[in-house]
Order: sequence, then C-alpha cells, then structure tokens
Amino acid sequence: MMKIRIGNGYDIHRLVPERPLILGGIRLEHACGLLGHSDADVLTHAIMDALLGALSLGDIGHYFPPSDPQWAGADSQVLLAKVAALIAERGWRVGNIDAVVVAERPKLKPYLDPMRDRLATTLGIDRDQISIKATTNEKLGPVGREEGIAAYAVALLQSGM
Repeated sequence: MMKIRIGNGYDIHRLVPERPLILGGIRLEHACGLLGHSDADVLTHAIMDALLGALSLGDIGHYFPPSDPQWAGADSQVLLAKVAALIAERGWRVGNIDAVVVAERPKLKPYLDPMRDRLATTLGIDRDQISIKATTNEKLGPVGREEGIAAYAVALLQSGM
C-alpha cells in the first residue's frame, strides 16, 4: 500500500549589495543578493523545509543551524542533498514539489527551467516532478519594496510503492 506525506515550507531573506543572488542553485544576474548564513537560497530552503516537514523531521535550522560555523557560506544544494538522504534513509521518495518564488526583481522566467534542472539533479528526480512559479508581491510589504525575496514550497513524499 502506498503512503503519502505532504510538507509545507517557507523562507525569506533580505536583499543586500555585494552578495550573489542564488535561487534554486542558480546564480542570477542582479545588483543585490540575499543575506544569510549559507548562500541564502530561499527557494532551496523552502523546499528543504517542505521535505523535512512532510516527515515531521523539524526544519533546516535543526540540521544546519546558523550558529554552527561549518554551514557559513554553505551551498544550499549540498544541504538539499543531505535532506534528500535523510528522506531516502527512511524509505520515502519525492513524488512532486510545487514552489513559488516571490520577488519584484529580477524577472525570474528565464531562470525557472535551469532551477528545475538543478534541483531535480540534486534530488535525483525527474525535472517534471518540480514546478517553480514566480510572482511579484505587487509592491506590497518588504518583498514589494524590494527589501527581500521569499519562497513557498509544498512537497509530496511517497513510500511503499
């Protein structure tokens, strides 16, 4: 009998000058990047939280705390691979991931397919198991004022097939 579990993830980071902007493991051309202990990839972080949440394993701060210097500047794709291993060790696999990145700028459409490819490769799944959408916040709130970028993700995990 197939079992399924669903998790939800969210992340937001502040935009600052002199940092690279990395989303979904892809470096984007932009004047600012996201501030964080690791590479601050909000999309990958939201996906990790969704995956961990689906199995009631806590959040990324539990596994990769910002107080731990070993994660300073970490590539979030490396962290995502570790989360994928935790899931596989427990007998689960990704069914699909649906994510939304909320940013006023840069326009994300040209980067969405490369993000899907990178994330699929890291997770060892097919590209068509990942959907990434982009939207703005219609100039509302900190994202709308271009102070940050946010991401939401939902993950479905399957076991017993």
